[in-house]
Amino acid sequence: MRLDGVLFFPVTPFDSGGELAGDVLARHVARGVADGAGGVFAACGTGEFNALGIDEYERVVRISAESAGGRVPVLSGAGGPLPYARECARRAAAAGADGLLLLPPYLVSAPAEGLVRYVREVAAATDLPIIVYQRANARFTPAAAVALTEIANVVGFKDGLGDVDLMQRIVLAVREAAGREFTFFNGLPTAEMTVPAYRGIGVNLYSSAVFCFLPEVALAFHKAVNAGDDDLVHRLLSRFYRPLVELRDLVPGYAVSLIKAGVALRGLDAGGVRPPLVDAAPEHVARLEKLIAAGLDVVG
Repeated sequence: MRLDGVLFFPVTPFDSGGELAGDVLARHVARGVADGAGGVFAACGTGEFNALGIDEYERVVRISAESAGGRVPVLSGAGGPLPYARECARRAAAAGADGLLLLPPYLVSAPAEGLVRYVREVAAATDLPIIVYQRANARFTPAAAVALTEIANVVGFKDGLGDVDLMQRIVLAVREAAGREFTFFNGLPTAEMTVPAYRGIGVNLYSSAVFCFLPEVALAFHKAVNAGDDDLVHRLLSRFYRPLVELRDLVPGYAVSLIKAGVALRGLDAGGVRPPLVDAAPEHVARLEKLIAAGLDVVG
């Protein structure tokens, strides 16, 4: 499984009654793949993994895999309590996923060796390739990251902490010790803001929540970064991404709620978010609409 390009993290649409809207999800994923996504990550953070029952989770993965139609890899979230994470791994394989993004375990803080054991036990439940997500209470040391490479089906490491010094040490340690290909990517919310910094430590791959609702801007940014068009990168960061982050930071959970609002503004009603998240306030949706126009104006 090889990942490249802009990585697409679809939202999970709900209908007016709060139930999974499978037909909307199918259109959302198919549209994203047609727009040029390099991979689909279903039922992850942007997809409200935390709010899905296990049967819903399996449906989300199955619909996403069917809608992608083998054109790009489809990975799904897994995580939380160990038995649930293992069941996610089994269900994802049955539903047609090509791999897993392993999210942090539920609540508990643990030493790095405990986190490695958690990954090892989930990995033992599946043959699917696994990317481990460092975020919140899942913080790895360089030695622990090297230990992950000893697990045959762990193929990558996604950083959501933003500790660039730690990430540099992890990248160096793994690349010196691992005898195989190992993928790193930037998984911070609104990752485009830190793409230049992560490229400086050799991590070029990143996730893009913006791609969900504004693929024109996400793709233009990615192309500009790779082409060395620093002027366009700067204009997009200044006029679109920075004010988007400032809006996102107004309310906890807006990293998901604003994305859903953006999807609706672009013509696909994905419904509201499930508790404990809250939907974006009308005045914030209005600000988002202006930001979308500004981003489209920059890319012309």
